[in-house]
Amino acid sequence: MKGLQLSNDEPIQIESDKLEIKDPESKAIFTGNVKVVQGTTTLQAGSMVVYYKKGGGAISSGNADIDRIEVDKKVFLQSGTQQATADSGEFNMTAQTLVLKGKQVVLSEGKNVFTGCQLNVQMDTGEAQLEACGGRVQIQLDPKSQKTN
Repeated sequence: MKGLQLSNDEPIQIESDKLEIKDPESKAIFTGNVKVVQGTTTLQAGSMVVYYKKGGGAISSGNADIDRIEVDKKVFLQSGTQQATADSGEFNMTAQTLVLKGKQVVLSEGKNVFTGCQLNVQMDTGEAQLEACGGRVQIQLDPKSQKTN
C-alpha cells in the first residue's frame, strides 16, 4: 500500500470558523472546523496555520508562496481511497513532505489498517514510513484486498 499521494498544483478551497491574517509575520491562522479541499484530497482539523515564504507577496493578495502548513486538534486526511487520522501534522511544501503525529496515527485503505505514532509521507511519490509508539507498528490486512492474477 502506497502512502497518501498529494498534489500541490490544484486550486485549494478552505473553510473555517475564523481566519486571522498576519502579513508582517507571513502567516494565516484558521481556527474552528477547518476544512481544506484540493482535488480528491480533504483535510479537516481544529486549527491550521499557513506559513508563507518571506518576500513571496502579501497573503491577502493571494500571491504568497506557501512554505509550510501546520494542523492541530483532531486531524483527518482523506486522499482517494486512503484515510489518515492524527493529533497534529505538518506539510512542508518545499520538501514535499507530510508528517502526522499523535498518540495513535492511523492510516487506512478499506479494511487494511496501519497504526503507529508518526507517519512520514513523501507527497510527490506517495512513499510512506510509519513509526511505532515505542513498541511496534501494528498492521491489520484484509486478505480480500489482495489483487488476484
